[in-house]
Amino acid sequence: MSIIQPEDYLAIPKTEISGRILVLHAWWGLNNTIRYYCDRLAKEGFVVYAPDLYHGKLTDQIETAEIYSNELSLEQARIDMDNGLKLLENQTPHSEDGITVIGFSLGAFLALDLSNNRPNPINKVVVYYGTGPDDYSNSKAAYLGHFAELDVFEPQTNVDELESALKKSNRPYTIYQYPDTNHWFCEPDRVDAYKEEAATLAWARTLEFLRHP
Repeated sequence: MSIIQPEDYLAIPKTEISGRILVLHAWWGLNNTIRYYCDRLAKEGFVVYAPDLYHGKLTDQIETAEIYSNELSLEQARIDMDNGLKLLENQTPHSEDGITVIGFSLGAFLALDLSNNRPNPINKVVVYYGTGPDDYSNSKAAYLGHFAELDVFEPQTNVDELESALKKSNRPYTIYQYPDTNHWFCEPDRVDAYKEEAATLAWARTLEFLRHP
């Protein structure tokens, strides 16, 4: 049985279910921005689950977020993510479709790691301004990446290395870079970084990717 924490977030569509998505938060923790993103996906027909990888801790300060992310145990995060996958599978037990993983920043790294270490049942991965491991040879997923042009946390060299790793592992991928944007450009609560036009375009591209067979 999956061990689900009370801080985790589950969004279930009121319409016919069109897919299952695991959402992984940025280094701030499972905040309202991520919950709202989950709700938007549910309105599009997806069952969405976001585990609280910090187990109750939350911040909007970079210094504290850095501490929280450094304290995060990859082993525990993998347990939490695996529980999330099990919950999504139980929500639609007769579905033969895979599960999509969407990650923001810190969550992007974890999404990429999960896709290679837990290839079943993950069939799609979406990352927002975050890179990950250099080997995807175990993965069975297709990838979509949204990256910022002026990102000091994820410079172009990191994005190039991700692209090279996906190509080397023969995984299908599409990577977009958004002009005049910084890290967190898709998160409205980060008023110093949010770019509505770029965020809207990234959302549209994500939905298209999710709905494509």
